[in-house]
Amino acid sequence: MSDALAAIALILSLALPLGLALLWALPTARAAVGRVAPWAPLPALLLALFTEPGPSVSLDWILLGTRLGLTETTRVFLLFTAVLWLGAGMYARGYLHDDPRRPRFELFWLLTLAGNLGLIVALDAATFYASFALMTFAAYGLVVHTGRPDAMRAGRVYLVMAVLGEGLLLAGLLLAAGLTDAPLLPLLAELPAAVAGATHRDMIIALLWLGFGIKAGLPLLHLWLPLAHPVAPVPASAVLSGAMIKAGLLGWLHTLPLGLTSLPAWGTLAIVAGLIAAFGAAFLALHQQHPKTVLAYSSISQMGLITVGVGAALYLPELWPLLGPAIALYAFHHGLAKGALFLGVGIARHPGGLARPWLWLLLVLPALSLAGLMTSGVLAKLELKYAIDAARDAPAWWPQLPFWLALAAAGTTLIMARYLWLLRSESRGDTAPRTMWWGWGIVLAGSLMLVFLLPAQGLDEPALRGAKDLIGLIWPVLAGTLLALAGARWLRPWPIPPGDLLALLPPVGQAIARLWRRTVSAWKHAARHVQVLRRHSRQRSGRLFRPDRLWQREAGIVFAAVLAAALGAALL
Repeated sequence: MSDALAAIALILSLALPLGLALLWALPTARAAVGRVAPWAPLPALLLALFTEPGPSVSLDWILLGTRLGLTETTRVFLLFTAVLWLGAGMYARGYLHDDPRRPRFELFWLLTLAGNLGLIVALDAATFYASFALMTFAAYGLVVHTGRPDAMRAGRVYLVMAVLGEGLLLAGLLLAAGLTDAPLLPLLAELPAAVAGATHRDMIIALLWLGFGIKAGLPLLHLWLPLAHPVAPVPASAVLSGAMIKAGLLGWLHTLPLGLTSLPAWGTLAIVAGLIAAFGAAFLALHQQHPKTVLAYSSISQMGLITVGVGAALYLPELWPLLGPAIALYAFHHGLAKGALFLGVGIARHPGGLARPWLWLLLVLPALSLAGLMTSGVLAKLELKYAIDAARDAPAWWPQLPFWLALAAAGTTLIMARYLWLLRSESRGDTAPRTMWWGWGIVLAGSLMLVFLLPAQGLDEPALRGAKDLIGLIWPVLAGTLLALAGARWLRPWPIPPGDLLALLPPVGQAIARLWRRTVSAWKHAARHVQVLRRHSRQRSGRLFRPDRLWQREAGIVFAAVLAAALGAALL
């Protein structure tokens, strides 16, 4: 594709969904907008397929000056994001064909799409942040689409976490931008070096790590994910988990000083957080009762594995040339495989005339890929393993990382077994609209075959390095399968509510209320006691006993208890 066509495609990637969203404001145009909306990601897909990284376009009249373009990494992100939005958009036309709220869904769909594509093609920090915020807040309309009480609760949690994340992110970006040569219009490529040399480097990294970590599903910041995915329509869940969650990862890649300086403390923290997410989310997924909730926790687990790669790059910057492509490949693999699995939930409900064995075969393919036994899954896991194995002068615990990653693959196999087990009761017997099948087919084919285009995108396709690698791919899946069979035979999972830690808030709140009542009662008792002591002191003024000092001591204890209770309530 020529530079001129690339510039047009860059502009259309952002302008087409935004323009359609503006046309939606005309009631007479809404039907036409709905028909065109599924095709809105097409310019971005053509751009990712046929444009080499390098060409850019400047739009000085937007914001403080907007620059759009592609790098090797963002081209990979744009490819899987555009494929997923294209397939899910086509799927949504059939999934919502009789939903009276479909026009409203299409508006939020287009706005969210514009933000997602915009943050990928953005080269400057202002456009990136504006697109990130647009995607974040427009997605609220997708989460609460049904209007049910559970959807509204999930929407509230999502919005609270989103506002918190945007605040942290804005503070981090402003501090980083202020250290560049052009603080009013910094390029994203300038931010890592600025952060690496900052006086308050750790504070900036903490803001960016947490701000993007909310979107990426870090432990303790993941609470919105398992609540939002089950209540959103299936196509919205697919893009939430497959594409939008990767915006947090892309933010880390754009802003953290990866490959520039060694940050052992941050690297260790990221690796530990990633492993906690990988195994903790797998445990929680096995105790869910809805297939979409299982997939939500699976996304947290898979993002944990990617976070391990980011942590490895923070710890040993010399690994970044290998880890960068590996992380991009893993994001590509997870985005399309998870999108196919989410869309498969709707297909399993409406299998129509497709024979059950064929349907289950098609559902098992992306599950095996996610576990690391097919196409993109094999390549992604090998790339990450080879990059970590290439470390020199690493700490003593470093050689154990590949084993833990392999063990996490066994957990992924267990999650996929739980997902398929829950799907068995989803069938309703009717036939899904044809557009749902076409949309699912696009994403499914992309998850299995599109990865072979990636070597041309700057990613080297790894080859199996002997029987050891083959065994390393197979044993986690076999172990997970055997554990799943044994668990189905002898174990019964106890239900854990989606949102896990949020379920603790009511009992914790009740405990705080009881503590408050007891504190107030103790305060009143102490006050009465002091009054009695004062009367006695007046009657026995000659004694050396000082009740005012007793009051000071008891009041201090009571005040400390009240302050502790108030701080606990504020934290919750």
